[in-house]
Amino acid sequence: MAFVEFRDVRKVYHMGEVEVAAVDGMNFAIEQGEFVVVVGPSGAGKTTVLNILGGIDTATSGQVFLDDEEISAYNEQQLTQYRRHDIGFVFQFYNLVQNLTALENVELASQICSDPLDPAEALAAVGLAERMDNFPGQLSGGEQQRVAIARALAKNPKLLLCDEPTGALDYQTGKAILKLLQNSSKENGRTVVLITHNSAFCAMADRVIRVREGRASSIEINEAPVSAESIEW
Repeated sequence: MAFVEFRDVRKVYHMGEVEVAAVDGMNFAIEQGEFVVVVGPSGAGKTTVLNILGGIDTATSGQVFLDDEEISAYNEQQLTQYRRHDIGFVFQFYNLVQNLTALENVELASQICSDPLDPAEALAAVGLAERMDNFPGQLSGGEQQRVAIARALAKNPKLLLCDEPTGALDYQTGKAILKLLQNSSKENGRTVVLITHNSAFCAMADRVIRVREGRASSIEINEAPVSAESIEW
């Protein structure tokens, strides 16, 4: 069995008497340690896939597996523990606590999981050893996103999920964040899934899952991923 599997997953939302299938028969597999890009247009179902994989949302039908565990069979209490211990999240907006320092923001995450990394070491790993005592308002957008990544990595998660992590950043800062995420996978063997509408990011992935109309329209293995630094968009 692969490290991550979606087996015929559907997610149906009810809007009055109308059913909308955000995910409609999604099938894919991801191996441990891969850097994966899930790409597709707005409304294709990318974020719904991420939310189901992260335990934020549940599938209407089908099966979801992570590390030989069937996540789709979990109850609410199990999903809470799953989100707390196994998943690291990085979003487009940083979601930092404004009245806590960078270090304190990372410590928040490390305190709720079972096998955390040292918060100061996590910040140093993302290049913020000198900014640990700064508050979010004293940091640039790129630095705040680095804090958010350090917060996710400090949980020492099995899976790092990133939803448009460069969406609020300028071009050069966005490249630096992509490089940081790519290094997290390559150097530490962490499984990273990045959701994006930007097909240029596909060149840096080990595996590309193209999503259209709630399904995986194609899955490609990239034998020679390029460095994030060389990507142009």
